[in-house]
Amino acid sequence: MLQHTPHDDATDGGHGTPAAAGLSVAVLVPCYNEEIAIPKVVADFRAALPEATIYVYDNNSRDGTVAAARAAGAIVRTEMLQGKGNVVRRMFADIEADIYVLVDGDDTYEAGAAPAMVRQLVDQQLDMVNGARVTEIEAAYRRGHKFGNAMLTGIVAWIFGNRVSDMLSGYRVFSRRFVKSFPALAAGFETETEFTVHALELKMPVGEVRTSYKDRPAGSTSKLRTYSDGFRILRTILVLVKEERPLQFFSLAGGMLMLAGLAIFFPVLVEYLRTGLVPRLPTAILSTGLVLLSFLAFACGLILDTVTRGRKEAKRIAYLSVPAPGASRMGAKGPDTGR
Repeated sequence: MLQHTPHDDATDGGHGTPAAAGLSVAVLVPCYNEEIAIPKVVADFRAALPEATIYVYDNNSRDGTVAAARAAGAIVRTEMLQGKGNVVRRMFADIEADIYVLVDGDDTYEAGAAPAMVRQLVDQQLDMVNGARVTEIEAAYRRGHKFGNAMLTGIVAWIFGNRVSDMLSGYRVFSRRFVKSFPALAAGFETETEFTVHALELKMPVGEVRTSYKDRPAGSTSKLRTYSDGFRILRTILVLVKEERPLQFFSLAGGMLMLAGLAIFFPVLVEYLRTGLVPRLPTAILSTGLVLLSFLAFACGLILDTVTRGRKEAKRIAYLSVPAPGASRMGAKGPDTGR
């Protein structure tokens, strides 16, 4: 569900705010060398979500990021393992809250969209609300990045389901049960891919809100490496397909091995039918080996599919062990009988 929600009444302090609903909100900001941008990020989110606690996790910055974040009023902590995925893993493990707002520390995302995203998460009982980026600024969202995002998002949508239009967005709102059931195995920028696949594979309720995306402030530099990070994300998608859809993955590999084996065996068969001889014995042995490997790949897919189903059931149980945001408030009203 993709919505463009107005933000002018999102911070009215009314009954729909998380604070009024008795829910705690944590804003999580991973940072690396963002001395210029981080003060405005903290100030903007403090204004947009006055009830939230803002955490800045520094990832070995060599500039004044830590001092700037503290001066702006954020709680600052440090993660020594380099990479956004490592920071996310630490944040999700350390912070206790009902609702988590994750945003990059580069001041490119619209803080004013956060209340609407949080409200949609609570009102619709969602587990993830994605901030789908909208911009006309060429420098903010270059064509190469836009094409790569569309391609990678399309691959994930084709394999796992088309419910997220901007898979690589760094602006998301999560429920507690999403955060505490998320395995967080990635080390770098591929963590956004893990977010999306985790939600889609467990059939979590998710939503999207269109949010403005702007260029970095003058003097700050992007940490994203277009090609190397793009290939890492593509590799992560392949690994996730192997782990989450092993039957399809190994069936495809087995089919390719079967076709290769039959292709190189065909000339041998023609020669045998014509002369009754097998002069190309090594080729015949190779084709036999390829066909046997294809059957082995199919068998691996069947076995791993059973293992994956067990893992998915365990993750689902871990997910269900945490209440949904606002569940106690809704439970107090009693079930809706439709009368």
